[in-house]
Amino acid sequence: MTHMDEIAQTKPNLKWVFQTASRTIAFGFGSGLSPIAPGTVGTLWAWAAFLAGEYFLTTEDFLWIIGGGILLGCWICGQVSEELGKKDFGGIVWDEIVAFWLVLLVIMPTNIWMQVLAFGLFRFFDALKPGPIGMIDQHFKNLASDQQPSNLLQIIWRGFGIVVDDLAAAFFTLLVLALVQFAIK
Repeated sequence: MTHMDEIAQTKPNLKWVFQTASRTIAFGFGSGLSPIAPGTVGTLWAWAAFLAGEYFLTTEDFLWIIGGGILLGCWICGQVSEELGKKDFGGIVWDEIVAFWLVLLVIMPTNIWMQVLAFGLFRFFDALKPGPIGMIDQHFKNLASDQQPSNLLQIIWRGFGIVVDDLAAAFFTLLVLALVQFAIK
């Protein structure tokens, strides 16, 4: 059996995900294993973790965590997608997590309805990838190589491609929320 055959047969499960720190993080501490809508489940996990973190962390702490999470996420998401032999495996949800944390960091404190709206908008932009978000996503998927093994730079670039469309979804979520806030006032 070749290396490519072994990768193609990898089906992530709880044991596999928790074997390494990078898999655990990439799969959102297991939330990405959801058989239905793993990106939505990962975003829900991010929301819950953020709300819990508000009791212990400052805004500056969140900035460091999110900034580091984005940078580290490029390597982690790229590395785990390399292990799986997929350009952007649906169970890799770290990109949703850090992007939604960014949305929450900008809008908090706010009421539950704005949080629900932020969640809905983020999931809309992330799942449907309208306009520029879809263009970004397609650009990186077209660039990604399926040849194994990739070098470190290719892995990080692939991970950046996984993360950047979610950051674009976060940007458009914040843009719409700002327009809503402006219209309400």
